[in-house]
Amino acid sequence: MSELHRKIYDRGGFLSCGFSMHMVATCAMSGRRMEKSGSSMQLTRASDYAVRVMIHLATLPDKERALLPALADATGAPGSFLSKVLQALTRAELITSRRGKRGGFEILARGRQASIRNVIEAIDGPVHLNICVVSEKSCNRKSWCPAHPIWLQAQAAMLEVLDAARIADLAQQAAASLPGQDAVIPGLIWYP
Repeated sequence: MSELHRKIYDRGGFLSCGFSMHMVATCAMSGRRMEKSGSSMQLTRASDYAVRVMIHLATLPDKERALLPALADATGAPGSFLSKVLQALTRAELITSRRGKRGGFEILARGRQASIRNVIEAIDGPVHLNICVVSEKSCNRKSWCPAHPIWLQAQAAMLEVLDAARIADLAQQAAASLPGQDAVIPGLIWYP
């Protein structure tokens, strides 16, 4: 380990600038310690909750709204944190919100047809495996770096998978996997 890498690591930073879902180069030198799950290649908690809430909303009948506490229960997310996620999904026009007695959150047609990538990007912005896949001027090593073609191939494969997974399809799978017609999963009710 080089002295520079040791200093970054000792300050709680990362040993690499390229193993994250979005711009890690700025984080690598920040010295912030992030929660580790055995891999630095992971979705943000906000994106994970966003995918969960989108799938849950897509399992509801058309035009049905869900209140924040029900969505928090269904997703296992803290309500205060989930409200920020829901605001981002509303801004991205994947869901709509309504205040008042008949209020709540409702998935829009665009949200039902959204891909997992659309949801993640609504929360975190563009998905990038490594900084060198972002733009031509992002890395001065990429013209001779033997790993660069691998990052490009992995980026393309990741985006292909995320683009292929549609919220409507995942909601249909969730509904089909319920144990019985009257089955209830916390926060998710199956309507036969």
